[in-house]
Amino acid sequence: NRKKHMNLENLKSSNYPFKHWEFSDCLDIKALDEISYSTIPDGNRAYDGTRAADHTGQGVDGKLRLFIDSNNSKSYPNLSKVINQLQKKEIYKIIGNLINKDLSNSFVRLEIIGDKTGFWLKPHKDIEEKLMTMMIWANPYNESNSLGTDLYDKDFKLVKTIKYTHNNGYFFSSGEDTWHGLELKEIKKERRCIQINYVSFKTDWPVEK
Repeated sequence: NRKKHMNLENLKSSNYPFKHWEFSDCLDIKALDEISYSTIPDGNRAYDGTRAADHTGQGVDGKLRLFIDSNNSKSYPNLSKVINQLQKKEIYKIIGNLINKDLSNSFVRLEIIGDKTGFWLKPHKDIEEKLMTMMIWANPYNESNSLGTDLYDKDFKLVKTIKYTHNNGYFFSSGEDTWHGLELKEIKKERRCIQINYVSFKTDWPVEK
């Protein structure tokens, strides 16, 4: 149903190395274009294996992140519709039931990402304030499908890579064994995607009561 802005119909669940769900044909073309071609703040990047480059405590790349909030949402009307859909009770209940988390007091957070050559993420587990993590890929530059998320077992052995396929995605809820990252791989131009979270801290997007 394209009126729903995000399509959660084609879910495929996996248990290895931890519980996660993959899905395809996620978004409509207008939302994908906003991911693919929006201008993301740029500058010298630190690439220390964390997204905000805060391994040093400086968080130098934090200011280069593009979160959609009430100030800029008019510039991203289609992704704002995706956020609005995720705020709806019928949607967060479906996801909450799958991941076995109560999302009724949560907030939605959406970030547009454009990772460039040199970016990598060390194996990590998400902070517990992230109740759900979802990534949806946009691949306008025909990058390698190996640029998805790498999943690790408890011994930090890379056991699965979720393919970086245009308009596909996955989600999971952080737990004891949810080690994931991105090995250093060739990014020719840019690895575009969105990261969507239900979080326990405040954003401009509370879920419906």
